[in-house]
Amino acid sequence: MDPNPTNFPILSYVMAKIPSIKRSFSNAAAAFDVENPPSPPSEPQEPHFELSEKMPHLNNPKIISAMRRAVSDVAETRSVLKALGTRPDHEAVDAARFKLSELNAHSSRGSDELSEDCKMYKAVITLDEMHGTYEKMLGEAERRLERIYEAAVAGEGDNFIEEEEEEGGKNVVDAAEMNEEVARILKEAELGKGIERVDLSERKLRALPEAFGRLSSLVVLNLSNNQLEAIPDSVSGLENLEELYLSSNILQFLPDSIGLLFKLKILDVSGNKLLALPDSISHCRLLIELDAGFNKLTYLPTDIGVELVNLKRLSIQYNKLRSLPTSIGGMKSLKLLDVHFNELRGLPHSVGKLINLEILNLSSNFSDLTELPDNISDLISLKELDLSNNQIQTLPFTFGQLFNLTKLNLDQNPLTIPPEEVVHKGVEAVKSYMAKRRIEILMEEERKIMHELPEQTQASLLTRSTSWLNNFVSNVSGTVSEYLGDSPKSNADSNYLNQQL
Repeated sequence: MDPNPTNFPILSYVMAKIPSIKRSFSNAAAAFDVENPPSPPSEPQEPHFELSEKMPHLNNPKIISAMRRAVSDVAETRSVLKALGTRPDHEAVDAARFKLSELNAHSSRGSDELSEDCKMYKAVITLDEMHGTYEKMLGEAERRLERIYEAAVAGEGDNFIEEEEEEGGKNVVDAAEMNEEVARILKEAELGKGIERVDLSERKLRALPEAFGRLSSLVVLNLSNNQLEAIPDSVSGLENLEELYLSSNILQFLPDSIGLLFKLKILDVSGNKLLALPDSISHCRLLIELDAGFNKLTYLPTDIGVELVNLKRLSIQYNKLRSLPTSIGGMKSLKLLDVHFNELRGLPHSVGKLINLEILNLSSNFSDLTELPDNISDLISLKELDLSNNQIQTLPFTFGQLFNLTKLNLDQNPLTIPPEEVVHKGVEAVKSYMAKRRIEILMEEERKIMHELPEQTQASLLTRSTSWLNNFVSNVSGTVSEYLGDSPKSNADSNYLNQQL
C-alpha cells in the first residue's frame, strides 16, 4: 500500500514509520531450507508514531488502540516477508511443480540423487506458497489500517469500533441481495424470460448472488464500477456469455471457473486489486480482448499464449510485471500489446513471433528496461512503438528492418545509438541510420572472417562475398531511398551504401 501523501497525509506518515520490504522475484531459491524455514522475529520492534502530534483531533482511545494494533500487524507481516527473502517467479514455480510430478511418477525408489531433486523442487514450491500466504495477510492488515484511518478522519470512530466488535469485521448486509434491480433480474429469469444483456454498473454492489449463474442465456454482463470483492464460482453457468466487464471493483482474484466461459470474447478486469490471473483463463480460447490494466499483477500465467491464439488486444499496463512468459509468442493474432508502466527487465525472444502486432507500448518501465531483443525486426507488421521513459542506450542493429514502422517515441532514454540528432529527425531517419549501421556491422564481420581464413581460400570466397554484399546493399539502398524519396539526400545515402564495398 502506498497512500498518496496529498490525499492521506497522516496515513502516509504512519506507513512511513513501518519497516518496508523490497519484493523481488528470481529463479533462485537455494538459500531457502524447507525443513528449517525462517521464523518471524520473536520480539518485533513496535513502530512509533506521534498520533497526538500529527492528529490532535484524534482523542478516541479505542481508535488509537485499534490503529496501533493494525500498524503492529502490518509491521510484523512485512518483517516475516523480508525474512523469507526473494520469491521465485511464476515460471520457475510451474517448472518445479512439473518436474516434481515427473519424479513422483517415474522415479525409482531409494535414489539419493532424485531425493535431493525432490527437496529442491519442494523448497521452491513451499517458498512461493509462504510468500503468497503472508502477502495476503499483509494486504488484509493494510486495508484494515486504511479503514481505521478513514473512520477516524470522518469522525466515525465509535461506529467503526462497534461494527468490528459486533460483527468481527464482517458486513451484515449483502448489498447485492438487497438491490432491487438484482432481485428483478433473478425474478424474470425464474419466470423463463431469456435475458441476454444485464447492466449493473455503478450500483454499489458488494457481492453477486450465486443465483446469477443460472442466467444461461446471458451474452453481455456489465458489473463495472461497483464494490465487488469476489465473483462467485457459479459464473461458469453463463455458458453463452461473450462480454464480461468487471472494471473498477476491489477484486483480489478471479475464480478458476472463469475458464469455463468458452464463448467469452471480451474480458475487462482493469482497475481492481488482482495479484494474478487464474491459469484457467487460457481455456477461454475465443477471447479477443483482455484488459487487466491498473492491478497488482506480478506475473502472467505461464501458458497464457499457448491457447489464446485469437487474442487481438492485450492491455496489462500499470501492474508490477517483471517479465512476460515465453508462451506469449503463441498469440499469433495479437495486434496491440500495452505493457507500459510495469517493471519489465526485457522481452522474451519469442516476442518476434508476433508477426501481426501493430502497436507495442513499452514505455515507463524506467530503470528496469535497458535493451530490446535483436529479433524485434521480426515484427513485420509493427506500426507504432513507444519506448519512452526507459534506460535503453542502444537500439538493436536490426531495427532498420521495421519497414512498416511509422510512429516511434524514444523520449527520456540515454540513447547513444542512434545519436540524439538522428532521433530528433524522426522515425524514418532512425530507420535509415540503423540500416546503414547494420551494413557496416555485416561488412566488418566479413572482413574479420576474410582476415582469419587461409590465403588460398580467400580468392574464391571474395567473389562470393562481394556478390552477396552487392545484392544486399542494393536492396537496402532501395529501401532507404523509398524512406527518403527522390531527394539529393536519398542519392547521397545510396552512394554511401555502395561505397562500403
